[in-house]
Amino acid sequence: MAIMTYRQALHDTLRDEMLRDERVFLLGEEIGVFEGSYKITAGLLEEFGPRRVRDTPIAEEGFTGAAIGAAMLGLRPVVEIMTINFSLLALDQIVNHAAKIYGMFGGQASVPLVIRTPGGGGQQLGATHSQNVELYYAFVPGLKVVAPSTPADARALLQAAIRDDDPVLFLENLALYNTKGEVPDDLPPAPIGRARVTRQGRDLTLVGYSRTAHVAAQVADQLAASEGLDIEVVDLMSLRPLDRATIVASVRKTHAAVVLEDDWLTYGIGAEVAATISDGAFDDLDAPVRRVAMAEVPLPYAKPLETAALPSTDDVIAAVYQTLDAVGRRHVKVGHD
Repeated sequence: MAIMTYRQALHDTLRDEMLRDERVFLLGEEIGVFEGSYKITAGLLEEFGPRRVRDTPIAEEGFTGAAIGAAMLGLRPVVEIMTINFSLLALDQIVNHAAKIYGMFGGQASVPLVIRTPGGGGQQLGATHSQNVELYYAFVPGLKVVAPSTPADARALLQAAIRDDDPVLFLENLALYNTKGEVPDDLPPAPIGRARVTRQGRDLTLVGYSRTAHVAAQVADQLAASEGLDIEVVDLMSLRPLDRATIVASVRKTHAAVVLEDDWLTYGIGAEVAATISDGAFDDLDAPVRRVAMAEVPLPYAKPLETAALPSTDDVIAAVYQTLDAVGRRHVKVGHD
């Protein structure tokens, strides 16, 4: 069992998968000589050479299209797009080609492609470099979209994504790269499409993914210490497929839910989770599902404004209080049989 950063877990997994399967190769902007904008690919060009670690021009549509073609011909490309904001330049290739080739060709061709890309605010990168637009991709049939929150999950899901025969969007958050956690030496690939209950509870369910899974865990621990509340935390891990069964089972137990996301509230991932709860656990709810998201503005550059726009632990705690106050359950540790 090793303790490592999220960044190191990604690096080691890429290296291990390249050693395991010679069909795996990397391409993207500045991933070779410069070793990646976030140093995920450090040392890989030297070890594997330019044939398998390929620096590309600043042309997201072009190199994503090239990767799709390579995947159709039997290789397993892993594309690094420097930020999810730049993936919008490759939207046609991802949505109209990678996602649809298997179906349109009647299963005669597959696209075993991974697109790794970071997003998230809080780094003072400005409105056009700080977005979370994962909803654009989670909306599209034919794509798989994963968003691991821990180093162990990053390793297990990246293994699974590289070995999958379908195109996978692998979402990272800039705020997670330096976070640390235990990563078992013999960790197997994780099944794509499974959420995990990371903290058992009885009073309320907090649902998050990527960075907000950490926020949910912090809030649960804080309210356990200060209020005696027993809060369950669900880490989605995968946005498409979405593990609706795990979400619904948790809410049926706790009878209340708050959903967290780092993107905008309107039409967001949280809306889909709330609809899932309404469909599967409506009669079990003691209060309406509440959602916590970032302010519906282009993210400001100024640090105080950026911080105010992003969802915080205080925002989540307020939503938890509002939910439990609605049914008179706050400040009392309540369990349900």
